[in-house]
Amino acid sequence: MLFGRAKNNPVKIADKGIVDWKYATCGYCSTGCSIEVGLNKDGKAVSSRGVGGADVNRGKLCLKGIFEHELFDSDGRGTTPMMRTQYHDEFQPASWDAALDKTFEEIRRIQKKYGPDSFAIISTGQMLTEEFYTLGKLTRGLIGTNNYDGNTTLCMSSAVSGYKRSFGSDGPPGCYEDFEHTNCLVAWGSNLSEQHPIIYWRMADAKEKRPFPLIVIDPRVTMLAQNADMHLPITPGTDVVLQNALMHVILKEGLEDRRYIDANTNGIAELESEVAKYDPVTASKICGIDEDTIQTVARLFAKAGAAMQIWTMGINQSTHGSDGVVGINNLALITGNIGKPGGTSLSITGQCNAMGTREWSSCSGLPGYRALENPEDREEIGKFWGCDPEFFPKKRGLYQTDIYPAIETGQIKGLWLIATNPLSSLPNTARIRKSMERLEFCVVQDCYKDTESAQYAHVYLPAGTWAEKEGVMTNTERRVNIVKPIMKPPGDAKPDLWIFNQMAKRFNLEEKLSFPDKAADIFLEMAELSKGRLSDITGMNHEMIEKNRGVQWPYTAEQAAAGEAPPKGGKRIYTKDGTFSYKDGRAKLIPLPFIDNNEVPDEKFPFWLNTGRLIEHWHGRTKTGKVADNNKYVPIPFIEINPDAARELGVRTGEYVRLVSRRSDAIVMVTPTGRVPKNMVFLPFHFFDCANRLTLGLLDPHSRQPAYKQSAIRIERLPDQAEAAKASMEMREF
Repeated sequence: MLFGRAKNNPVKIADKGIVDWKYATCGYCSTGCSIEVGLNKDGKAVSSRGVGGADVNRGKLCLKGIFEHELFDSDGRGTTPMMRTQYHDEFQPASWDAALDKTFEEIRRIQKKYGPDSFAIISTGQMLTEEFYTLGKLTRGLIGTNNYDGNTTLCMSSAVSGYKRSFGSDGPPGCYEDFEHTNCLVAWGSNLSEQHPIIYWRMADAKEKRPFPLIVIDPRVTMLAQNADMHLPITPGTDVVLQNALMHVILKEGLEDRRYIDANTNGIAELESEVAKYDPVTASKICGIDEDTIQTVARLFAKAGAAMQIWTMGINQSTHGSDGVVGINNLALITGNIGKPGGTSLSITGQCNAMGTREWSSCSGLPGYRALENPEDREEIGKFWGCDPEFFPKKRGLYQTDIYPAIETGQIKGLWLIATNPLSSLPNTARIRKSMERLEFCVVQDCYKDTESAQYAHVYLPAGTWAEKEGVMTNTERRVNIVKPIMKPPGDAKPDLWIFNQMAKRFNLEEKLSFPDKAADIFLEMAELSKGRLSDITGMNHEMIEKNRGVQWPYTAEQAAAGEAPPKGGKRIYTKDGTFSYKDGRAKLIPLPFIDNNEVPDEKFPFWLNTGRLIEHWHGRTKTGKVADNNKYVPIPFIEINPDAARELGVRTGEYVRLVSRRSDAIVMVTPTGRVPKNMVFLPFHFFDCANRLTLGLLDPHSRQPAYKQSAIRIERLPDQAEAAKASMEMREF
């Protein structure tokens, strides 16, 4: 008897006529996959593939990377500068000189009339590092506004704040290779399987070769939780309570690494005093995890030879986000799990180059993790750039999330948005829209002309995207990799670096500051500034980065001169006693009292609203919403709802409901599933005029990051399903 086919008929892959493959680094998430784009004989990008010799992805790509080449021909690309007098007028095509002159004149007019900080600049995590550095030099050295931030405040600000509070500097201490050495992995609020699929593959591959317990802490049964050894469905917003309870058990049972604590940290007495209040029984009543599970996890973690913690937005996007990161660091420090193979606290960054903006954009300080508050740092950068250090502000200005209330109250009159779309990405959309309407002048610089925020622009500057430009990006594990220009920007669109340099010419009439045109030259300038810093890249240049398919920092000129092979994998920081970035070389153990300021379900709004990502889409779908093979899988907004809750509401699979919060409402399709508890729904945040109509604008006091994941809603059944479907489909329109 024959089973299967009698004849072997292998699947044949269509021949796309590829004649050349061009190298780049993927421009979606922070994993940092090396990618090649295939060009046919007409020079058209027709395919994408992973690079086998690259340590990060080892030939693999996720669903978004596989179709990334389609971005070059996607709809909605801007091809010419445009201007208008009022935001509600029709745009008219303009020359680059006219658009840039208008922008320059309006910035100076507003600053002269209202003061230097009355004009704000908000960038992104999706440009190349040399572009970030140039924008920072333009902003800090010439324009002079202190209200300058990136949209990374919405995703990684809590991680940055937590690292700085614990270790004295930003900079993830671990790497992907740590999966291959760890004896215990705890994932806090991270659905690695969908958010960072290639990092998940690295983890799963390591776990298969040498099994270790995987513990997932998440209110929802995510894909990662489904594959975990233990899933802790924590009450939203109570991570700090669970962290304190775990430390309570570790310290009470003497499972801490006292030698490491004594040699490397300050503050153990204060920490012990605080966590003494969080015995497992008391903590369980707040965080929803029973006392036996708390004790089991604490013992597993502390007794492991090496224990690793990762996290993403489930920790960061909270009013306790920065404290949650500090709590993770506290756990790592008291058990000696920093700087050794398999022992680390590793934030899984969101955007493709969020690390690059943290290191070099000068949003939160000055280049190379320098602080505006430090006079020596201001003096050093002023001298290097050729500008007066007194021109720099003495402390960082408003975060992005504070800039919009300042627009609302009239403190800020002008805004330059660069590759970011706040009308889609910020919470409480209606309030952001009203703020945008108050601006005297707004310039939007973006590769797409049809973003929602461009509706409020007086000037639109068409930029290149991803591999239409040249430069480097830094991934989650501090690996610097290169993007090569595969295609030219469409029409008269220009690379962001060109736009910044042209703007600089208008502000830099005396030519006191230098603005190189080539990304490779800018990188060498950055390298010179990095010498002796935590993020030292003096041993790198563009050519060697491409040759090695990415190099982790630090990699110094001394290492290069000695012939030390560039660290392709496994590079860690804080590997020796007394190497932390505080002056005394010690990390801080910080006590974390829990203050419950979450918006919680009540009789009027009985459901938790949990928001997050899907594997098919990227942020606000500005990119993936226009790539057919991404968009077809999830073209409309939906909620995951518990089947028992759906039954009580009288709604079935495929029907539409209205979600109502204290801010606004949204119409979504129903998908019953056991992945969420009865009092919670999960809503993907990718769709405009949907999730962020509902979300809460409360901010973390340290990081100023919004609490996207702790909101309360009610659900209303809609009698007219046809009309509801129409309303939901309208949310897809750009």
